[in-house]
Amino acid sequence: MIKNSSVEEIFQQIEKVLNANPEPIQGMNVVYQYDLSGNEAGIYQLHLSDGTAKVENGAPAEAACVFEMSVDNVKDFLLGNLNGTAAFMTGKLKIKGNIGEALKLESLLRKYDMSQYQ
Repeated sequence: MIKNSSVEEIFQQIEKVLNANPEPIQGMNVVYQYDLSGNEAGIYQLHLSDGTAKVENGAPAEAACVFEMSVDNVKDFLLGNLNGTAAFMTGKLKIKGNIGEALKLESLLRKYDMSQYQ
């Protein structure tokens, strides 16, 4: 599903999956921003606040870190076909802001099974 879904649908699904199992995001208060290029380019923010995830279009809040990548690469990352560190090292992913928070997000997303949405 992820590979053939729109970016909007993907971020809605991420929100749904995180909220279905809020334990890993308990105590987190952070905003992540995705600046996506390519087909369906846009800006999305993932707000994690005390066990609740919310996705918003645009950049209404200041983000702890900003991920710049293509739509295709974000899909591959969510499917587990693209490692965040490898993407960063090869220039497929650029990170602005707090690198530590970026690493936390990759670790956090591994706790959720996105494969069911392939």
